Amino acid sequence: MALVLNDEERMVKETADGFFAAEAPVTAMRAIRDARDPMGFSRDLWAKMAAMGFAGVAVPEAHGGTGLGLVAAGLIQEAIGRNLSLSPFLSTSILAATVLARGGTAEQKESFLPRIAAAELVMALAVDEKPRHAPAHVETRAAPHGNGFRLSGTKTHVLDGQVADRIIVSARTGGEAGSRHGISLFLVDPKAKGVKVEARAMVDSRNAARVHLDGVEVDGADLIGPLDEGFAILEAALDAGRACLAAEMLGVSAQSFETTLQYLKTREQFGRPIGSFQALQHRAAHLFCEIELARSVTLKALRALDEGDMRAPVFASLAKAKVGDVAKLATNEAVQMHGGMGMTDDYDVGLFMKRARAAQETFGDSAFHGERVARIMGY
Repeated sequence: MALVLNDEERMVKETADGFFAAEAPVTAMRAIRDARDPMGFSRDLWAKMAAMGFAGVAVPEAHGGTGLGLVAAGLIQEAIGRNLSLSPFLSTSILAATVLARGGTAEQKESFLPRIAAAELVMALAVDEKPRHAPAHVETRAAPHGNGFRLSGTKTHVLDGQVADRIIVSARTGGEAGSRHGISLFLVDPKAKGVKVEARAMVDSRNAARVHLDGVEVDGADLIGPLDEGFAILEAALDAGRACLAAEMLGVSAQSFETTLQYLKTREQFGRPIGSFQALQHRAAHLFCEIELARSVTLKALRALDEGDMRAPVFASLAKAKVGDVAKLATNEAVQMHGGMGMTDDYDVGLFMKRARAAQETFGDSAFHGERVARIMGY
């Protein structure tokens, strides 16, 4: 498995880098944040992403997407990380599209996948119920009712939940909380009776919500995948999301590093650029090596997922844990080397730090993924 990009992938990377730098730079993120836009992203940008083929990157060609796969999705997500661009790409184009492509019925695929590729709707995945990521800890219940089910429970940290046109909810149809068996996936209309969506402010200015379900009625056509056996589909979607989040954190790390290098070359102390000080050179060299390691493990995870490698879950967890740690190091070093000014809002490096912290916790931190790898390997 080559850990270098082929010609097609390099073209995707160049296109994505140019697109987000021009259409959704950090200044655009600041404008949306400062305006307190309840949408949390630009619909115009989302439409442009569809026109570029980005929104349908994980949607099969048979359903209107480009079907380029997760390596391409990761390259797009890396460009998003470099520019702190705001969009529902992760929630809709990666998580929801993967769930539907893997477990959806023919009718569900035909109804939703082309609309995802065309950026005509936003979808969210409601998984977690505890303060920290624990996808198997599902207490939300789906009780049989007529030709369908009634859902009751609460989901936390639902990315883009407050602007979603549909929410994919994990609910327990059997077993006990913590068991992987007995988890089923359902499509829920957020406007349905019994659904209450609470917007939550996040430190990185992204969308997230708490979703309350009180006897929400869904029918059999809203079930995604086999009854009681939805966890495998859910894990596949989460691994895609984890690998793409690793790619985004790689972009955050690389841009933080490059911004800091420019600062080291221009900021003077004692009559010379501070980049000439050996101690800072050593720290920069160490960070460069860590970012290159993060790049390799991220590409490995994305390729493994695209190729259906049985070890893909291990690589996805390894990438999420490693790049999370590197993003923390990169943003810490960026703020430190900028001095006290690094934490002021006038400098972008503080914004990169906030995004790195939120992304590191989303879908499992390094402790969660270390335990997951150990469990998969039989320890």
